[in-house]
Amino acid sequence: MKTIIRKTPCLLALLCLGSLLAPFDATVQADPSALTTRQSPDWLRSSVVYEIFPRDFSTAGDLNTVTARLDELKDLGVDIIWLMPIHPIGQTMKKGALGSPFSVRDFYAVNPDYGTTNDFRRLVDQAHQRDMKIVMDIAAGQTSWDSVLMATHPEFYEKDANGNIIPPDPAWKDVAGLNYANPDVRRYMIDMMKYWLTDYNVDGFRCDIAPNVPLDFWEEARAALHAVNPQVIILADAGAKPELLTNAFDVDSSWSMNYLVGAVMNGEQPANNIGELWKRANDRFPDRALHLRFTDNHEQTRAVARYGITGALAAQVLMMTLDGVPMLYNGMEVGDATESEDPALFEKLPIFWNPSGRPPLRAIYRDLIKLRKTNPAFYNGDVQWLDNTATNQVVSFVRSDARDAFLVLINLSTSQVEGSVSMDNADGFKPVNIGDQPVPVDGTLPDFKLPAYGWCIFHRTITK
Repeated sequence: MKTIIRKTPCLLALLCLGSLLAPFDATVQADPSALTTRQSPDWLRSSVVYEIFPRDFSTAGDLNTVTARLDELKDLGVDIIWLMPIHPIGQTMKKGALGSPFSVRDFYAVNPDYGTTNDFRRLVDQAHQRDMKIVMDIAAGQTSWDSVLMATHPEFYEKDANGNIIPPDPAWKDVAGLNYANPDVRRYMIDMMKYWLTDYNVDGFRCDIAPNVPLDFWEEARAALHAVNPQVIILADAGAKPELLTNAFDVDSSWSMNYLVGAVMNGEQPANNIGELWKRANDRFPDRALHLRFTDNHEQTRAVARYGITGALAAQVLMMTLDGVPMLYNGMEVGDATESEDPALFEKLPIFWNPSGRPPLRAIYRDLIKLRKTNPAFYNGDVQWLDNTATNQVVSFVRSDARDAFLVLINLSTSQVEGSVSMDNADGFKPVNIGDQPVPVDGTLPDFKLPAYGWCIFHRTITK
């Protein structure tokens, strides 16, 4: 059996950042000229994703609480709600007090701690009434050891030479690996996804560790789901695999960018390597490939704990202004520092929604989202990386289309920085007001002075 390595933060940091000359998985050999990005729904490019861990989203930890806060999320500017797995959690060999949501006992059921199938149906319906989409998280490569499939279909599982069922990775003791060489497994999983798509009208799926499942299965599943709903979206928890975006997935996860930003924030890499990494990714992927841009999720220590409040905000500003599909993890908009990664992933640690001493993060993110949505330059425009004289600390780039140009300057260091950005013509650029915050830049372009973790977005109308 081929062992798949789980993307843990420490491991990927080494794999992705060991050398920027080879920032991607060395096994990827796809030629972008031979690939074509699949045609995704037009609305996806301008969307913002919001990931929710239902257990920790509230003290109640149920779906009805999510439904009750849909207006709040709509006001923030959220378009797509990604729900981490909502299924019953396995108890045999579980981790922690409550177990991992990715150890699924029944793919056709809702975790009773979260509520009922009717509660879920109501959540989807209420989201749709607000023109929001619901994406379900599917851990397709595995089940719990007490899964409803284990007793009835032992032939569905991966086995060792002695006939014993095994996990998909030796480190994942709480799950058993599914065998996709068995066509019945493929039929079962496709039928299951079609069930949620047809009976509950979900809008798509986020596929956990997508490379653990054969690509041809995902392509088969895409075709079957597309026949049910041509607007279905499928997100791949994967990076550096361009072939995933050809026929199967709409978006992948930009893990390399996530880890490189962390290395820059920690002073381990110069800021200008972010532009270099982006260029390499752009060369490796077919035109208009979409990547999920994030700084915080359920697999990492919260960004505010890693970088501090202002540092986490600066890093997220980068993700909100780059190309791709930006994502927020629940609680980011208030600066929550409560953990949900391993081992907290297996416990009950609700988000603290009223922390003190934070800047008005919700207003800042709301304005950033509004800026992005109302200006196609951010979701359909070009990315032009600009040199500057503070290459270790500052990233500088322009997002533009035929109508507008936006200059973005972000100091990703803990020190005040002075410098100059290389521009042929800086005339006409004016700072954009975000969240009623004072403009944290001093000087006249192309010169700048930015405080620690300071950032500024400038706008110029393009005249013909």
